[in-house]
Amino acid sequence: MQRIFCLLSIAFLYFTNSTNAQRFDDVKIETIQVSDYVYMLVGAGGNIGVSIGDDGVFIIDDQFAPLTEKINTAIKQLSDKKITFLVNTHYHGDHTGGNENMQKLGATIVAHDNVRQRMATTKKRDGTNQPEAALPVVTFNDELSLHINGEKIGVFHVGNAHTDGDALLYFTDSNVLHTGDTYFKGRYPYIDLNAGGSVDGYISAAKLGLQLIDDDTKIIPGHGNLSNKAEYTSFLKMLEALRTSIIAEIKAGKTEDEVAKNEAITKTYDELGYGTGFINSEKIRRTFYVSLKE
Repeated sequence: MQRIFCLLSIAFLYFTNSTNAQRFDDVKIETIQVSDYVYMLVGAGGNIGVSIGDDGVFIIDDQFAPLTEKINTAIKQLSDKKITFLVNTHYHGDHTGGNENMQKLGATIVAHDNVRQRMATTKKRDGTNQPEAALPVVTFNDELSLHINGEKIGVFHVGNAHTDGDALLYFTDSNVLHTGDTYFKGRYPYIDLNAGGSVDGYISAAKLGLQLIDDDTKIIPGHGNLSNKAEYTSFLKMLEALRTSIIAEIKAGKTEDEVAKNEAITKTYDELGYGTGFINSEKIRRTFYVSLKE
């Protein structure tokens, strides 16, 4: 019986891994030129930033492990140099799933202290631990600077926003900002309250991002199309409007379920399509309530 159980377990894991791999078979990696030396790669998961130059290839996030070969092929179309550094904007698997593969390709992985901590202590979907090779080997607390490919890249920690380990990256010469998941273009954001995220921190992250840029800045959001300052500003105004409305509901004694069911709170932004992404209108109302009620 024990042998049969083991065989069934192996078969289940094989089926699960095969299914997970197969769901990425049809994914195509799209390359978008953002500036002379900075690109955005779009596939499945968070948007990837790529910097190319004499020093090598520097990337931001790496989506899912089964996509590494496709991602690397896309990068090789831009540069034949080695991948030198990889920065994770936070710990979620759609941004860090390819870490182990990228490390094997030569990348030194960099992230906030909390990203390494969460990756080291959070089980993967199959119940296993992250391999040591997937963990960041260089971590920072507040901010750091990378000098690569002829320009300075500022890396800024924004506390308790999407998670407790988010980073914004600003390419000072290229005038490009990568926001990670502190910005979902044209959609309600996912604020991971269980991982230290909060509404107030998320709003603060958007404010910091806007302080770093100007009207000509190109913005790579965590999810969504290439963006700009005007769209980023509208996103911040949406967040602030919802916070004001839901704080008023909390002060009026409304319960979480009452707020979640009150479609009028988000009606203006629902009509603009904000609720059509991963987080729908009810979910964002509930998230704001729980975060702001604490």
